[in-house]
Amino acid sequence: MCHQTVSLIARHLEASGLPTLCIASALDIIESGRPPRTLFVDFPLGHTTGRAFDAPNQGDIIDAAVRAFEAIDRAGQIITFPQQWSADQAWRSEAMDADRGDTRQERDTTPRYQCDADRVLAEARAQT
Repeated sequence: MCHQTVSLIARHLEASGLPTLCIASALDIIESGRPPRTLFVDFPLGHTTGRAFDAPNQGDIIDAAVRAFEAIDRAGQIITFPQQWSADQAWRSEAMDADRGDTRQERDTTPRYQCDADRVLAEARAQT
């Protein structure tokens, strides 16, 4: 699911009284989405909860998420999972290689809306 969507859902659930924690692998998007609590896993997209068929790695991430739930003491806090995907981190350049089909642009915190009515509603909500 989209990191932005997960952020919005988490914020809505928190406002309704249900504590949430997002496990995310796109730091720039999660910082912009501002979910209440986040465990950032610096792994390639699609592998947020670990390597396929690597139960110990997946268990480490779930354990870290439970500990993050206990450790986070302020809204919007992000805790970083300490393990790396690989020692050389070559996957980063491969993930952003336009020749491989990934043409994502850098994210920023500028709000974008589908229509002006959405902007008006968002700005009014921010005032409350």
